[in-house]
Amino acid sequence: MSVRTRIIVAFLLLVGAGFYFFIDWVSDDLKARYREATEEPLVDIAVLAASFLSREVEEGRIRVEPLRAAVKRAEDEPIAAEIYDLLKTGFEMRIYVTDREGIVIYDSDGGRDEGEDYSRWNDVYLTLRGEYGARSTRRDPADPASSVFYVAAPIRDGDEIVGVAAVGKSLANVNLFIATARRNVIAAGIASALAVVAVGVAVSFFITRPLGRLTRYARKVRDGGRPPPPRLGKNEIGELGRAIAEMREALEGKKYVERWVQALAHEIKSPLASIRGAAELLEEDMPPARRRRFIANIRTEEDRIRRMIERLLELASLENRTGLEKVEKFDPAREIEEIIESFQPRLVSVRIDFDRPDRPVSFEGERFLVRQAIANLIENAVDFTPEGGRVRVALRSKEGVISVTVEDTGPGIPEYAREKVFARFYSLPRPATGVKSSGLGLNFVREVAALHRGAVSLENLPGRGARVVLTFPV
Repeated sequence: MSVRTRIIVAFLLLVGAGFYFFIDWVSDDLKARYREATEEPLVDIAVLAASFLSREVEEGRIRVEPLRAAVKRAEDEPIAAEIYDLLKTGFEMRIYVTDREGIVIYDSDGGRDEGEDYSRWNDVYLTLRGEYGARSTRRDPADPASSVFYVAAPIRDGDEIVGVAAVGKSLANVNLFIATARRNVIAAGIASALAVVAVGVAVSFFITRPLGRLTRYARKVRDGGRPPPPRLGKNEIGELGRAIAEMREALEGKKYVERWVQALAHEIKSPLASIRGAAELLEEDMPPARRRRFIANIRTEEDRIRRMIERLLELASLENRTGLEKVEKFDPAREIEEIIESFQPRLVSVRIDFDRPDRPVSFEGERFLVRQAIANLIENAVDFTPEGGRVRVALRSKEGVISVTVEDTGPGIPEYAREKVFARFYSLPRPATGVKSSGLGLNFVREVAALHRGAVSLENLPGRGARVVLTFPV
C-alpha cells in the first residue's frame, strides 16, 4: 500500500470515527436540550394553573369548574400554526388536578382518570411534599415515542398545600423536532466530513507528490540514467532530494574516476608496450629503412594515445552532464550536408549518398553534439566500406521523431560483437588496414542520444552491410 493510500485511509478512518462520535453526542445532547426546552414552559403553565385554582379554593375544596370551562374553550379554538416542519391544528396539552390526598378531581382528557389515586406518581407525590415534581410516562410501554412529560405545581390555601395542578405534554412533536435536527446535523456532518476528507486528500497529494518524483528520480539513477534532480521546494522533502542528489554525485564521482582510470590504464597498455618495444630496438644498430619503420610505429601509437585521450575527455565531459546546455534550433539536413562535404577529401573510391527529407526538418538540441554524433556514424561507415562501396545517409521526420539512418556496404557486424559495439573502448579492426579505433565513437553517439532523450540502434542488412539508426524526439 502506497504512502498516499495509507494517509488517505488513516484520514478517512479518523475523520469518520470522529464525526460519528461527534454526531452521536450532538444527537443525544439535542434530545436532552429539547426536553429541557419542553419542561421549562410546562413549569410556567403548571404554576399559572395552580395560581388560578388557588383563587378557587373554598373551605379546603378546590372548584375546578372555571378551569374545565377554560380548557373546553381552548380545545374548541381553531388553530393553524406552522412551526417549522410541524403544522399544529389543535390544543394537545393535558391538565389534571388532584386534591391533598392525590385523588384526581379533574382530568382534561375527557375526565378519563377522575377519581383515580395519583398520589404515587412522582409529580403529585413530590409536589404534595413541597418539592419540585415531574415525571415522564409512556402511554405504550414498548414505544419510546409515546412518552408524555408531566410537571406539577402546588395549589395553596394560604400556606397549606391543598392540591396539585399538573400539566402534561406529549413528546411526539418534540421527537419530530429532534429527528429534523438530527437529520440536519447528520447532513452538515457529512458535508463537513467530505470537505475535511477533500482537504486531507489534497494534503496527502501535496505531501506524497514530491515523494513520488523523488522515487522516480532514484529509479532513473538506479537504471543508469542521469536525470536532473527534481524540484521539490524549500522544505524537508526538498532537503532530502538535494541530499540524495549530492550523495549520488559523490558516489558516481568516485566510481567514475575508478572506472575511467582502470579503463584508460587497460587501453594504454598496448600502445605503450608497442612504443617501448620500438624504442628498445632503436637503441640497436639497424638499417635506415627499418629505423624509419619503428619511428613511424612510435608516431602511430602516440597518435593513437592522443586521439584516445581527446575522445576520453569529450566523453567524460558528456557523461558528467545531466541535461542539455546550449539548446538551439537548427536544420539537421544542412548539418549532414556539411559533414558529407568535409569527408570528400578523404574519399577515394567510396561514395556517400544523402537521402534528403521531402520537407524541411527543424530540431532543437545541442548542434555541436548532434553534429559530432552523426559525423562519428558516417566515419565508421566509411571506414568499414570497401573500395567501390557506398554509404547511404537518410534523414526522416515522422510522428514526432527525427531519425538519421546510416547504411554501408561493408562486411557487417560479427555476431559475437553485436552486444559490444556500443561499449567503451570496444572496436573492430578496419577491413582495409586491420587497425582498430579508440572504441569510443559509438559510445559517444549513445551518450548524445541519451542526453537528447533519443536512442541509437545497429543491425546488419540482408546480404551485406550494416545499418545504424539514430533517433531523437522532436
